[in-house]
Amino acid sequence: MILGKVVGTVVATRKDERLSGSKLLLVQPVQPDGSARGAPLVAVDTVDAGAGERVLVVSGSSARMAEGMTDRPVDAAIVGIVDTVDLD
Repeated sequence: MILGKVVGTVVATRKDERLSGSKLLLVQPVQPDGSARGAPLVAVDTVDAGAGERVLVVSGSSARMAEGMTDRPVDAAIVGIVDTVDLD
């Protein structure tokens, strides 16, 4: 899983028909302390996340196992909204 922060939206008027109705969000992977890590990625939102929220993202075959993503061309899916991260 990837810990990330929603930093934007992606609008694609022409896309695979199996993605119609799916919300695409731009997610910046982050370290547990909130600092950016790597390049942003596009993920399908399955949990109604919003701008600025910390989220959990799965990628690869795990993304196609997210609710409603079976048999869709998805490489990354948001599967959770993070309430807190505690570091020891």
